[in-house]
Amino acid sequence: MRTHFPPEVAERLGYYVYRLIDPRNGETFYVGKGQGDRVFDHANGVLKLGADEDVVDTKMQRIKEIHSAQLEVGHVIHRHGIKDEETAFQVEAAVMDAFPGLTNKVGGHSDDFGVAHVEEIIALYAAETFEPRHPLLLISIGHSYRDEGKSVYDAVRYAWVLNPDKARRAEFVLAHVQGLVKGVFRPVRWMEATRLNFPDPVFANPAPTRWGFEGTEAAEAISKQYMGKRVPDKYRARGAANPVRYISEPSAAP
Repeated sequence: MRTHFPPEVAERLGYYVYRLIDPRNGETFYVGKGQGDRVFDHANGVLKLGADEDVVDTKMQRIKEIHSAQLEVGHVIHRHGIKDEETAFQVEAAVMDAFPGLTNKVGGHSDDFGVAHVEEIIALYAAETFEPRHPLLLISIGHSYRDEGKSVYDAVRYAWVLNPDKARRAEFVLAHVQGLVKGVFRPVRWMEATRLNFPDPVFANPAPTRWGFEGTEAAEAISKQYMGKRVPDKYRARGAANPVRYISEPSAAP
């Protein structure tokens, strides 16, 4: 079992994007990016959980099952020689879009520039851009809203890697899908994403290292300022890993 790249190879790799493959059925179950020996650390199950990963990690469970069957995790380098991390994020996101059903922590990546129908893209860029008039928390909900069939409210309120102090300073939470605002909510209470705080079955996977909120729909006058409008481009960084954005300094009122 290989565990390292030869030094002369590692020096030339740069950032790269890779897939992990289950040899029992040929299924790709994880897409990642990294440098050095990260692909081997992942495939061999020795990579430590990051601060943004849940305690119960389905990816690691899959790797353990493969190793228990006396097999090795397959891996493929999709693209190497990538010059910077931002570009690596974009390549990683594109590869992830091509392999549904991954064990990646999907909520850990923004999908503002991901897969979309041409009519959705036209609607997005034809929409008026909103001017922030309040301290806001912007959350991209594409995956949970589309693929999991949740309401906009349930998709946006659970469960995110964020700074709870910053979140509590936001007057409103804006739920958006690829930059188009779908919901405007006033958070009442932020809580750790535990089963005790979120007992509803719609939140199937407790994530105690993440946060969620209870809240209400914003008043109509507030909602009209944001609903159906486009998130300003400066708050939609390409290649960003976190779907959460803070706007702490709103524009001056007209």
